[in-house]
Amino acid sequence: MQGVRKSVIAGSWYPGDPASLRREIVRYINSVKLPEVTGRLIGLIAPHAGYMYSGKVAAYAYKLLERYKFNRVVVIAPSHQVYFQGVSVYTKGGYETPFGVVPLDEEIAFALLEASPVIQDFVEPHLPEHSLEIQLPFLQYMLDNNFKLTPIMMGVQSYNTCVELAKALSKVCKGKNVLLVASSDLSHYHSDREAKILDGRVLQRIESFDPDGLYEDLQNGKCEACGGGPMIALMLASKELGATRGKVLKYATSGDVTGDKSAVVGYMAAAFFDNPGSGRKKVGVDLGLSEEEKKILKELAYTTIKAKLNGEPLPVLKNPTSKLMEPRGAFVTLHKKNGQLRGCIGMIEGLKPLWETIRDMAIQAAFHDPRFPPLRSEELDDIDIEISVLTPLEPIEDISEIEIGTHGLVVRKGPYSGLLLPQVAVEQKWDREAFLEWTCRKAGLEPDAWKQPDTRVFVFSADVF
Repeated sequence: MQGVRKSVIAGSWYPGDPASLRREIVRYINSVKLPEVTGRLIGLIAPHAGYMYSGKVAAYAYKLLERYKFNRVVVIAPSHQVYFQGVSVYTKGGYETPFGVVPLDEEIAFALLEASPVIQDFVEPHLPEHSLEIQLPFLQYMLDNNFKLTPIMMGVQSYNTCVELAKALSKVCKGKNVLLVASSDLSHYHSDREAKILDGRVLQRIESFDPDGLYEDLQNGKCEACGGGPMIALMLASKELGATRGKVLKYATSGDVTGDKSAVVGYMAAAFFDNPGSGRKKVGVDLGLSEEEKKILKELAYTTIKAKLNGEPLPVLKNPTSKLMEPRGAFVTLHKKNGQLRGCIGMIEGLKPLWETIRDMAIQAAFHDPRFPPLRSEELDDIDIEISVLTPLEPIEDISEIEIGTHGLVVRKGPYSGLLLPQVAVEQKWDREAFLEWTCRKAGLEPDAWKQPDTRVFVFSADVF
């Protein structure tokens, strides 16, 4: 084929001999024990370091292709070598690895060029780049070398570029048997402890399927990912193509391979699925609030946010019932209609009557959650309000006391504290240990900090409506 892009990393980043390469991939794939996953697979995220460092993590993403088969793959990768604006799609023939040439999907490639002006036919970024090629041997092995490839490089990874690429991908790929793959490593050259805190932000955004939040965290230096743009574009496109859930399959650092924990690189494998019927189960407890009282509290949260937006006096609840006068901790959570988180802040302890707490926390969630910009007037009608009325904290000594679906968690160690509501563990299908690990990450601690003797773990429940 004319214009085949030759391998530039075979023999260094991965074995150059086909037999050796196959043996290495088989070894990685056979070592994987996947968590339970269901639904239609739409997209994957895989790392792009040399196989010695990240191959075992990448295998967690590609192991899924034993269950799901595709005849077309789009790989979105960051350009490390060539600086340019926009997006480059390779159209010159194919990509070669020791397993042979992967032919290009000209139909999709040229349709993308027509779909958006930010997408261009630009060869130079592809020629020296490792981040896209490193994905191909896994894909060739798992798909029996029987697929067409659309290779995409991202230059400057602006949010607008991510949105434009996602729109084009969702338009062009809709109705086709296409797998989307984003190529990215995470934080670089921090200590293992620092890396796990930084990378924990990325993992949290993946699990909550929050591309906007991931972009904000990357911009604010709360996490790192050289392929942040490809990940965000893939998440946005996956939503448009029907994905409803993100799942982290594996996380590790280079220190797990080398033993050197002083300066590591973070690696993650993740997947995005369409899980129709994966609606939330009933969580928490019944605290005796009537349906009318719940309605009053949700209307109070809404009218409070609206009054704040309009510069009007905050509402005052007239003749509150005895239940609404009880001092209770509570959280107010805001979601967009598509399920994406837009703000969540609460008060653990019951220092005020419940109705006042809801009013105060509605303002905090809408305008003062540091993860999001303040809510704008034009967003108000696109917001769903969820209220969680809390029970008091209770310390535990044994993690077997944690009941998934009933309990939320608070982890405290020194000045660090993190809280996750009971519905989070149900939504993410976590077991007790995963729930504890994510609460530790929320506190800015290492995932296994809950095991340390100076860490205190508390449970609580909530009436969620």
